Amino acid sequence: MTHTVRKLFLWALAGVILLAAVAVGLLRLFLPIFQFPRPTGPYAIGTLTYHWVDAERAEIFTDAPDDVRELMVQIWYPAAESEGPRTPYIEDGNMLAPIARLLHVPDFTFQHLRWVTTNAVSAAPAAEGAGRSPVLIFLHGRGGYRQHNTAQVEELVSHGYIVVALEQPYAASGVSFPDGRLISLSPRMMEGAFGQGQTTIDDPLIPYLAQDVVFALDQLTLLDQEDPQGILSGRLDLEQVGVFGVSLGGIIGPEACLIDARLRACLAMDAFVPGDVVRAGLSQPTMWISRDAETMRREGWTEIDIDKTLTTMETAFAALPGAGYIVKIPGIYHIEFSDARFLVWPPLGEALGLFGPVDHQRASEFVDALVLAFFDRHLKGLPAPLLDDPAAVYPDVLYERR
Repeated sequence: MTHTVRKLFLWALAGVILLAAVAVGLLRLFLPIFQFPRPTGPYAIGTLTYHWVDAERAEIFTDAPDDVRELMVQIWYPAAESEGPRTPYIEDGNMLAPIARLLHVPDFTFQHLRWVTTNAVSAAPAAEGAGRSPVLIFLHGRGGYRQHNTAQVEELVSHGYIVVALEQPYAASGVSFPDGRLISLSPRMMEGAFGQGQTTIDDPLIPYLAQDVVFALDQLTLLDQEDPQGILSGRLDLEQVGVFGVSLGGIIGPEACLIDARLRACLAMDAFVPGDVVRAGLSQPTMWISRDAETMRREGWTEIDIDKTLTTMETAFAALPGAGYIVKIPGIYHIEFSDARFLVWPPLGEALGLFGPVDHQRASEFVDALVLAFFDRHLKGLPAPLLDDPAAVYPDVLYERR
């Protein structure tokens, strides 16, 4: 190799290295390896994962006659302080590949989330003196995953709640079972009442998915009697159980409340109300957290979807026999009811139309405070002044209460 050729080669190699470094730097900026905020409550956080099989219920998303319904479940609970390693946000990055495809980006886009750690310690000892804790069931959005509201969940657990997140196969981005199977989002979840611009609020998949919650309540009863992992036995207050969810989870939660009175409080984020609930009404205290029509319009929602969401919400709210709340936060976009502000660099999220014209941290913290205040009042019986005057904390809020 001549001196000139060698020099050109070295310059080219340096250029490639520089471009690679810039690309990696930009990737770390746009898709950061972030840290979750430290929760504000007095308890440390432990977490456990379970695989539950409902042998009595057929799996309707497949044609195989012997398939039965299965769930992956993650439980977070008040724990004693532990020096153990913090659990990863996502253990299997492949489960988020379907989300990447929906966003038209490479399958590996979200692999970095395996390196993000949470505030929870796997199998940490339960907190001494905590006694039985109220239980909250969390339901993810369509194409979501059980951990996508981790910051919110950890805040609740730090204040003494046990949170049970159901990962619902064929409705989630990807559910990874212990035997290696990876179940992706079903196309059926993009049709019917779940399709964009569809007026219907009825779909046979809604009560089917709500039965996952009923099954989970039965499993939690068994878990409280004898936890196979030896940590949660006698720890669950199953007289005080609530459900909360975002998007699809905000549809399924009220449906579950309609069919199972063991659920004592319901909170739905940015979701229409299913037809069964609109017609029959709910008896539980219920809160809806959403946005105003103009914000939805700015985000690109169809007028049909805007009307379906807001009209069903107002109808169900008006029919409540007891406590009810509607909270609308101008400027917040749909994805911001999750951990999205951590997953994507906010300026990039705004440029892509994923994030709205709002102070993302302030809005997210306000949502988390509302969720905590709602369950504090309606499950624990604690004072919750935020529910009486949320505008004192967040002046832009639009608010109705009963």
